[in-house]
Amino acid sequence: MDVERIYLERLRSGSYRDFTKLYESYASRLYAFALHLTHSDALAKDIVQETFIKVWVRREQIDLDMSFSAFLFTMAKNQLLNEFRRQANSPLFWEDVVLNESGDGEETAIERKLSFEEFNHRLEIAKQKLTPRQRELFELNKEQGITITEIAAKAFISEQSVRNQLSQALHVLRKELGKYALLFSLFFIG
Repeated sequence: MDVERIYLERLRSGSYRDFTKLYESYASRLYAFALHLTHSDALAKDIVQETFIKVWVRREQIDLDMSFSAFLFTMAKNQLLNEFRRQANSPLFWEDVVLNESGDGEETAIERKLSFEEFNHRLEIAKQKLTPRQRELFELNKEQGITITEIAAKAFISEQSVRNQLSQALHVLRKELGKYALLFSLFFIG
């Protein structure tokens, strides 16, 4: 039985000590993931904190057969989407959008308001167009925050092969996402 599973079993029983060990194992990777998407140190730290608070609150519901890393990064991604949604619903956000209107547009500021649920749905559909390997590498790198070096070692392939597969995956996803390509770029490229 691996050590992480033991920590998770004890966490489910309420062990704060094992919760702390999991936090120490994942917090820096989760922070790097959130920082990459937000470009804000404070917001990235908030996302990590909120994600681990939810882990503690939902500890009894953790599925031991599911990847804890995937569970954790999915929770963080959802926290990010909730934060972006909250910001998009802020009057200050819309004031800024209206002030930055070019006036030439066919679309109004309201029409450009992004539906993050729709984006997520479209992304999941678009990921179905990837090869299984491209999808796996994309999710490991872009959704779980695992570095190219770590992925290459784990998958027993060269770093260049990982880069090539990711590049091809990003190309397919940008093409498939159409009008959501800009939002996709903000989330996963850069």
